[in-house]
Amino acid sequence: QMADPFLYHTGERSKYGCLGHEVQIEHIKAYVCRPSFFTDKAVIVIHDVFGWLFPDIRYIVDLIAGHGYIAICPDFFKGTEPWKSTDHWADFADWMKHHDPMKVDKEADVVLKYLKEQCGAKKIGIVGFSWGGMAVHHLMLKNPQLTAGVSLYGRIIRDSEERYNLLNPTFFIFGEKDHTISYDQITLLEEKLKQYCTVPYQIKVYPGQVHGFAQLKPEDMKPNDKPYIEEARKDMMDWIKTFV
Repeated sequence: QMADPFLYHTGERSKYGCLGHEVQIEHIKAYVCRPSFFTDKAVIVIHDVFGWLFPDIRYIVDLIAGHGYIAICPDFFKGTEPWKSTDHWADFADWMKHHDPMKVDKEADVVLKYLKEQCGAKKIGIVGFSWGGMAVHHLMLKNPQLTAGVSLYGRIIRDSEERYNLLNPTFFIFGEKDHTISYDQITLLEEKLKQYCTVPYQIKVYPGQVHGFAQLKPEDMKPNDKPYIEEARKDMMDWIKTFV
């Protein structure tokens, strides 16, 4: 039996007072936070297995909005149950069958249309965490409307060579101590991108960090991890600011 990869404890966490609001876009609900001034730049945030209501992901949305972007986290689970910290790890593979990060195209299109038509967005980036990191990798191969992507500790699926022909600049963030992603997988990703990728990309591994490290709220960070978490977030925002 594999150990539960979500090493950050999701039960006893500090509460978070969100700065944004919820909207309904066609068949999906979404959490949106806007900066105080007008901008035509937006970032879609893809949640992890804990879903769009999870405080950590809303904190990230607010953080990105604070950098001057319309930030939006849609419910990519379309109202179905997210994974809960009380669920049994043995059931995870089965749960994943019904929550496939490679089947997010329709929802992404709905959100892109909303950002362009309702919010006046001209450039749109995307960031995703864990499950969302896998979804970002997928979308950066499929959707040219996404100007740049950041995939944070998305498991690397070795299904075909075309997984490396990215359409636009993509940054891959990993934690060194993430036992859901082996170092071999990261090396393979690097080799294949060198071979197939014609747009800017970067891969960075953060020392001592476990799965899920980059979305912790400040009060939930351990002092030793804090510098790496802050560095990963700065790197994420620098990548977005460079291209979006």
